[in-house]
Amino acid sequence: MNRTRLPPGPKSLIPGRLLFEMIRNPLGFLENAARTYGDVVYFKLGFRSHCLLTQPGDIKDVMITRSGSFTIGYVLQKARVVMGNGLVNSEMPLHARQRRMVQRSFNKQRLAGYAQTMVAHALRQSAAWRDGETRDIDLDMTRLTQNIVMKTLFNVEAGAEADALARQFKVIMDNSLLFYALPYPELLLRLPIPRLRTIVRAMEHLDRTIYGIVSERRRSGKHEGDLLSDFIAARDIEGDGGAMTDRQVRDECVSAFAAAHETTSSALAWTFYLLARHPAVEEQLRREITSICDDRAPAFEDYGRLPYAKAVLSEAMRLYPPAWHMSRRALEDYDVGGYTIPAGAIVMMNSWLMHRDARFFPEPERFDPGRFMPGAASGPAFSYFPFGGGARGCVGEGFAWLSGVLTLAVLVRDWTLRLTHDRPIEPHPLMTLRPKGGLPMVLQRRHAR
Repeated sequence: MNRTRLPPGPKSLIPGRLLFEMIRNPLGFLENAARTYGDVVYFKLGFRSHCLLTQPGDIKDVMITRSGSFTIGYVLQKARVVMGNGLVNSEMPLHARQRRMVQRSFNKQRLAGYAQTMVAHALRQSAAWRDGETRDIDLDMTRLTQNIVMKTLFNVEAGAEADALARQFKVIMDNSLLFYALPYPELLLRLPIPRLRTIVRAMEHLDRTIYGIVSERRRSGKHEGDLLSDFIAARDIEGDGGAMTDRQVRDECVSAFAAAHETTSSALAWTFYLLARHPAVEEQLRREITSICDDRAPAFEDYGRLPYAKAVLSEAMRLYPPAWHMSRRALEDYDVGGYTIPAGAIVMMNSWLMHRDARFFPEPERFDPGRFMPGAASGPAFSYFPFGGGARGCVGEGFAWLSGVLTLAVLVRDWTLRLTHDRPIEPHPLMTLRPKGGLPMVLQRRHAR
């Protein structure tokens, strides 16, 4: 077999055309590429080579089996200028060292403590809603998860301080993709361009706040029961025995905020959207929640007793995966599917495509939480990967599942949410997959606490 040829894929004689099409409609572009050219697709976006994989075994190969042959893509590499060098953006061996220290903050005991914060904030959200009002549920879920993360990350309660800090995080997150198509991002940030100056001011505000908290915590030696205190106290026991520098603590805080807030809020928003369109599923979910929690607030111990709630959330993330796209950069030539991908190419793994592939999910457009109930048949590994996998899999995955299930347990029992119109909501693929134009819904009270 000839192992030196490139895979098939779209081409254009017009410079920049494919890049324009990808930016304009990434989901449509990738869907069309996979449908037209098969499981291994090669194309160029600008001057960069890209390869799209849609076979679970090939994705597993990249994420686990041959993970050492790949590193982060250019998007995350360039985003370091604003996000820093935390788990989301770092490369080996720093990534392995940081992961060893960070993952201890997500053990069972720590998650049990975080569960109290999650439920408390969900109850506040429920109490703030009013019967009959129309709310943007995407915005409400964003604010709710922001408040949860602010408390668990910095021990900062919802209020003016948390809102100000969250705004700076949002500016940085929303503009991380800006630098992908632009050269020399460090130099660009020095230009007197209004949008760039806004980013710089957000970074300065964020740094002042985080470094100030770190300095005070180091001085007092007090552990506040939050992730920041964990990061300061962490030691690389299995490695060099050292601690994180202030800069590393700052970067891990940015990574934690991005991972814990963006994915969970997106997943919850799409879950409420799907429940509104499938009232029978909603009612089955409510019966499970009521049977377990009755009139009390849910607790950490209830998480394992709400399998249908987790199945609903799982199915929502199948249809609308928050981390809708993942990529790696090949460090060496990579053989796949009878083709050779050149070193330096970006290998793309798109959960939006994989999760809607009829080969792995029969009737893929149908919302069916039963696919994820205990005992149900499952597809091959990496046909479903909402949190990635392998050494770069989401270290806070357990936090996200817990937050999502407990939030649903509070809000679904108390409220019925209905869409303001029958038109399907279009997904907007940003850093995470968001409902385009927001998610306006009418609140109907069911249970007063």
